[in-house]
Amino acid sequence: MYSVLINAVLSSSPDYDLLFESLTWPSDSWPATERVEALTAFIEGLGPILADSHTTPLSAAKIRSIVDKIDSVVWTQCLPLLSRISAEAGKGTRCRESTAAACRLVSVCVPLCDESVPGRVALSVLPSLQQSEEEEVPGPGRLSVEVASEVLAALVPSLAADERLTLITLSCALSCIKTLPDALVSKIIVRLLLTVLNCCSGARLTSVLRLVLEDMCSWHSADRTHVVAERTLLCLTALSDHLLKPRSLPSSSSSSCSSCELDPRLSVRFWRMVQDGLTHRDGVSRKRALYLLKMCVALSEEEGLHCPPSPSEEDAILFKWAPDRSKLLREFWEDYALVMETLEENQIHVVRPVLNRIDTLIQTTVNDTQASGQVFFHPSWLLCVYQRMFHSENKSLMREGVCHLLELQVLQQPAFALAFSQFIVGPFMDVLSETSLFHKSVGQSVGDCPELGAKLQVFMTTFFTSLPSEHRGRMLLQMIQQLCSKHWCAVPLLFLSQALSTLPPAPLLGMEGLTALREVLCSTMITHQVLLRGAAQCFLLNSVLCLTEVSAVTLDDVFSFLVHFPADESLSRGTQIWNRLCAWLLDNEGSFKPRIMDGDSTGAAAKKETVRGYVQSEMHTYLRVPASAGHSERLPDSREADKLARAILLCVDMERNPPGAKIGTALESLLSPLLDTLSRVSTNIYLPLRKSDKSLQLVLRLFQLGGTPSCGEERVDNLMVAMERLVFKHIDPIQEFISRRLLGELQELFDVERAELYLCVLRQMVVLYGSTPQHHSQIQQTYFPKLIAYSLKLLQEPNQQIHSVVNQVVRAVAMASLATVCGLVEQEVLDMQSETISALTSLNDYFYNPASSSCQSLGNLNKRLQKPQTVDGSSDAGVQGRPLQDWGRVAATYMRDQWICLSFLVKAFGIPESVEISSNAETLKAALSCAVEALALLPSDLVLPVLTFMETVLPQLLLYEEAMCVEAVTLSWELVQGLSTNAHDFWPALKGFISMAFHPKLLELTDTCAPTLLASLKQIATELMELSQSKSGVFGVLLEHCCQTWLPTDRGSDQTVFSSVFSHINILTEACVYGPVFRRDQRLIQDVQTYVERLGEACAANVAVTIDNRDDQLPRTCVLAFLSRLDSSNLQHERLMEELVMDLLKKDNDISKSKVRYYSNSLQHRVKNRVWQTLLLMLPKLRAEFVATVLNCVFEAGFCSNQASVKYLIEWTMTLILVRYPHHIDSFWACFNRDHDKTKTSICTFLSVLVHFNVIIPNLKDKDVHLRKALDVILQWCFNHNFSVRLYALLALKRVWSLAGVQAEEGAGGLGGLSAVIKSCLNQAEAMQNTGNANKNWARIQEHFFFGAFHPIRDYSVETIFYTFPSLSEMADDEWIPPWKFGKLLCFSESASFPLRNPAADLSRLQPGDWIQQDKGEQNKEERWAEVQKKITPWRLGIQEQEPELQLVPQQRAARLGKLHGALLVVASLIDKPTNLGGLCRTCEIFGASALVLDSLRHVSDKHFQSLSVSSELWLPLLEVKPMELSDFLQVKKSEGYCIVGVEQTANSRSLQDYQFPEKTLLLLGNEREGIPANLLQMFDVCVEIPQQGVTRSLNVHVSAALLIWEYTRQHLTSGSAEGRKPAVQHNRCDI
Repeated sequence: MYSVLINAVLSSSPDYDLLFESLTWPSDSWPATERVEALTAFIEGLGPILADSHTTPLSAAKIRSIVDKIDSVVWTQCLPLLSRISAEAGKGTRCRESTAAACRLVSVCVPLCDESVPGRVALSVLPSLQQSEEEEVPGPGRLSVEVASEVLAALVPSLAADERLTLITLSCALSCIKTLPDALVSKIIVRLLLTVLNCCSGARLTSVLRLVLEDMCSWHSADRTHVVAERTLLCLTALSDHLLKPRSLPSSSSSSCSSCELDPRLSVRFWRMVQDGLTHRDGVSRKRALYLLKMCVALSEEEGLHCPPSPSEEDAILFKWAPDRSKLLREFWEDYALVMETLEENQIHVVRPVLNRIDTLIQTTVNDTQASGQVFFHPSWLLCVYQRMFHSENKSLMREGVCHLLELQVLQQPAFALAFSQFIVGPFMDVLSETSLFHKSVGQSVGDCPELGAKLQVFMTTFFTSLPSEHRGRMLLQMIQQLCSKHWCAVPLLFLSQALSTLPPAPLLGMEGLTALREVLCSTMITHQVLLRGAAQCFLLNSVLCLTEVSAVTLDDVFSFLVHFPADESLSRGTQIWNRLCAWLLDNEGSFKPRIMDGDSTGAAAKKETVRGYVQSEMHTYLRVPASAGHSERLPDSREADKLARAILLCVDMERNPPGAKIGTALESLLSPLLDTLSRVSTNIYLPLRKSDKSLQLVLRLFQLGGTPSCGEERVDNLMVAMERLVFKHIDPIQEFISRRLLGELQELFDVERAELYLCVLRQMVVLYGSTPQHHSQIQQTYFPKLIAYSLKLLQEPNQQIHSVVNQVVRAVAMASLATVCGLVEQEVLDMQSETISALTSLNDYFYNPASSSCQSLGNLNKRLQKPQTVDGSSDAGVQGRPLQDWGRVAATYMRDQWICLSFLVKAFGIPESVEISSNAETLKAALSCAVEALALLPSDLVLPVLTFMETVLPQLLLYEEAMCVEAVTLSWELVQGLSTNAHDFWPALKGFISMAFHPKLLELTDTCAPTLLASLKQIATELMELSQSKSGVFGVLLEHCCQTWLPTDRGSDQTVFSSVFSHINILTEACVYGPVFRRDQRLIQDVQTYVERLGEACAANVAVTIDNRDDQLPRTCVLAFLSRLDSSNLQHERLMEELVMDLLKKDNDISKSKVRYYSNSLQHRVKNRVWQTLLLMLPKLRAEFVATVLNCVFEAGFCSNQASVKYLIEWTMTLILVRYPHHIDSFWACFNRDHDKTKTSICTFLSVLVHFNVIIPNLKDKDVHLRKALDVILQWCFNHNFSVRLYALLALKRVWSLAGVQAEEGAGGLGGLSAVIKSCLNQAEAMQNTGNANKNWARIQEHFFFGAFHPIRDYSVETIFYTFPSLSEMADDEWIPPWKFGKLLCFSESASFPLRNPAADLSRLQPGDWIQQDKGEQNKEERWAEVQKKITPWRLGIQEQEPELQLVPQQRAARLGKLHGALLVVASLIDKPTNLGGLCRTCEIFGASALVLDSLRHVSDKHFQSLSVSSELWLPLLEVKPMELSDFLQVKKSEGYCIVGVEQTANSRSLQDYQFPEKTLLLLGNEREGIPANLLQMFDVCVEIPQQGVTRSLNVHVSAALLIWEYTRQHLTSGSAEGRKPAVQHNRCDI
């Protein structure tokens, strides 16, 4: 409109100055868009006038004046306006429209100005592109990046002739791509780069493209990060139409060469970029990379030329094309693209059908290589597929990818194995660290090796065998180093270690490999569960024995490495791994790399070194210490002693292989330097203290490592006997040295840990004394009384005002000595009648003496050490430094040692009578108060002795000090809870706490004598059960303690103690149904631990690691074993069983009546199943009278809705009740007379009992009557409307009739009249073979285990109830309790009437299967169409009246009806399905879109289109834009101020519910299958995503579009109606 008016004005020779003045605006204002557009039209109209200087009436001066004014418009109107727009960034639609109008004005003005103006404007704008990421608003005079890019895009056509400025602009744009924020990069590419390219042609275009390609490839090669890959792919995809155009390749011309050089397909860097894109974490980048790949393939096929045109290095070419293999290549890349596109789906059922295409790709690659000798398909493309699967969000898809690679047969070929090698140590190792991959597969049982673990073993062997031998060692080293590069959880590391241990023996590991493995042992595995850590250590050590190149490592390297395998976790003496290590040392003796000793520069170092020679050399080195410096020294590092002791033991065990070898002689020759030192340790005053300490350390480690309980073979005992004999000869000097040191010489800070060493050696010596009575008596009568007296004297000395180091250290040593003696006596190593015991009574008096004669409290409990202080000028050594920093731990240990003594003394002697406190109860109260105080003072890991003391004291104070007892128990429980994350200290503390808090005397409490304490104990028991839900094994500790207390296995039951069970029956009830539903990761850890345990002695960790039974099934097995030992003749036992049965039935009833939905294997299902398993176990022991009282509850349970497994147990219970108590049969018959509408399919439970009527009838009186009754009952259900009921009834009829058939033929029992009816029913059932699925169901129910192989009486056993039934009923395998778990419990009582295992094997041979009864009503066919929409075609309602309107264009027709259109433009050129287009047309018309863009208007005549559009195309403007023209179309619309919106999930996409649509919005919709092409993604101003909550990844394109169109309408058209416009949304048309 503006152009028409302006042309009319210009044609009348106007006053140009006046027009300029009226159309321009003040430089500091923001004009309306219409004014800018009017000025643009005016200046555009001046173009022809100024250009035609011959015909124009204007003078040269006038023309010059107009040109100056146009120049002024650029500098004083456009640029200030654009600067203001930049400063007001964020005002959305106004800014966008004004920017478009101003840039359009610039593009019109610049060609009319002087030639220098475009360059000057460009140079003034280019600095604005260099915006930092922190700069949100540009500075004064500068433009924002968005505005600057639009201005430059407007200037580029005018700069085309200036090559220098064009290159400057191009370089600036490329720099912006690397530095600007993500949101601005696409704007630079679309508005600047593409515009530059569109203005170039020929050689110049080629030069520009080469510059861009080289710049992007170089950037990516230098920095292969995700961000760089994302931006380079964005740039090259946008330029793909220019880069990948078909071209011919002439044989000779310079242009040919330049064209070849430009071809991206010849660039390895380009293909590396594409491959990085295919595995990129961002879905849009992956889409762009795949688009480029498809473009290259399509271009290669279209050109029909060789690529590359000449042969080159094989490894340097990632993409090849040959015209003679075009079909094969096309099919390969089509399959490849299909696989990569399908992997974008996260649903495994969508992806799995396409996985076979991967095999096709691999086979094509192999065949092609073998046939042609050329590699047309580089293996790296296959690696992209696997890496994409490894990075999937779906763990199942990730697992599929890993399993697929593990089974890859092509890796058996050396070339492919080598090509995959870096991928294996990189991405493959990364994905293997995912713990969830190792869950057991469907069909695997608990304790089986996970499928992935088994496949990994085979894969490792295959892969390393296939690798060229020269690469194997490097690969193995890199793999081990990968284990150190990130944190590996216990499970993946375990199975990877196991896989490495299965590699065939080969010399692959050198010193560097052992160093890497040492790092794995010391850092990666340090936090793992102890059993899994020990198992992994065993596997890694096996790997070392198989794979070490012995000529590359010294014996010292080997033994230094072995130090990192703790004896209590893996490398324990006597285990299989220990014996294998001995054999390995023997086989390779003399082959190890010789050591170069210090100062050895001759060839002597080349001499072969034996293990014995190494040990002897190390022994001399170990005991070679410098003379004493005269000041206190730290205790020597114990790791040296550990290394040497293990080397000695291995040497002796290795040499002992020949039978009859003299162990004593061999050992003595090795230990002679040590024995010599020990013989002089107490007499040689010049012997350095460090040497004495090291000798004692070595002796201690020899006994600790050699005397491992796992060493059960006789030859192992012979070694230890020989060692004891050798050391025993020198026991007197050792004892005298330790005695001298403990009795006054230990006075420095360093001596605290030295005392700990001496006391440990002393304990070992006392054990040795046990074999010689005379020495044993001597140490008890002389040495220990002397030590006790000296220590007690030191403790009784008053504290000095200044706490010196000496004063505090001697006290700490004294208390540690006393604690050691008390511990030895408590462990019964020392005789209770000895002199030592007499001396300890004085210690008891010391602790309980009041602090002063007037103080009524215990002054010597909780005595604390004071931090040492130095007097000015003192020379106390070691006060500063590390030892003093550790003083807090020393002080805590001192207090802990006090309570070790107290816990022993209170049990051995009680409270001394000489205490001056008024009464014994007051003393106990004061002692308990001190214990409570100690709980608050001591670190949590040192409180166990305090709990042991409280265990003795609490029962004596229950009736006097209940409040204090409650406080003690509560505080103790809080401390134990605080240790729950520290496994090392938690379990001993938990056991100590349970022994204390649930002492037999405390369990006997009642509500009358100590109600508060009893309530506290019940609350703690509840919290223990809750803690056990997350920490397996906690409840088992409580239950084992309580069951052993109530019904001891080693002595007769105390009826008083047993009666306490009734106060805590809830513990037994909860144990019967206990079984936490662990998280998937917790269950995995338990499954893998079970797997390791089932390896037995083959895995040394099972022998070395001492762990408690923390099986989550232990509480149930323990309580069931407890119940199995109850005696029905004992009244208390009988009462307990009956109360327990009532509690369990109540639990079952509560679940049945709850509103919680009841799923298979849900917690509710599991609890009900456990209830009925327990009831079945107790049934034989229940009184007949009691059974009669609960019979109705059992029948009521049968009428409830139950899962199959529960139903079978209830039916079995009913059957056994009727077998044992046949007089209840009438109550059973009464169940069939219930209201049929209420029973529904639950009647099948009672019909199932009649299937087993053959075991019930032998015990019934009047068998004929009950047979007739059974037939009468069954027949009425044979005609039920429910199929399942009929099926059960027919099966029961068949079984019962088999019992009554003989009598019926004889006419006995009045059954003759029923014979014909019954036979007819059975014949009909057997004839079901012609009725489809009915025959299958009839066969299945007859073959089902419960109605076939199962016999209710014969199969009554623990195995059937707890293992066979759950497995056959499809219960989760963690509900199966195998018989061996009961068998290993000493407290389980097996009897002939209740066997552990099933005597018949019929059930165990069956496969799991289930017949599930269904309760489905018939669908009302008349209501099937109630929710179906009935379509109304509105134009058919008044076609006659509307016909004249059809001649008008859509806008005019709409206007006639008062219908308004918005500014929304919907582009559907990429959609090709007529149904989607028809529905979209209808939606656009209804919500008032301005137009719908199609790829072809021919769709309108398609009947499928019309069936969905229902004439909406008559009321909506339709435009035609081909897909190939979309890029230019979008560019035009951008310049018109449209905001380009796409529906796509990207890293920067906006949520639909948060996005505000601009009025001028263009909505671009993607293709149904491929979405929006990658080369158009950068055109978007914004990507909008629709929030989703379901599993399905995407919506139908029409549905997605409808949601966005409605949201646009809601924001704009409906708001417009509120301002007085006519309603924009009509509600008179709808789908009914």
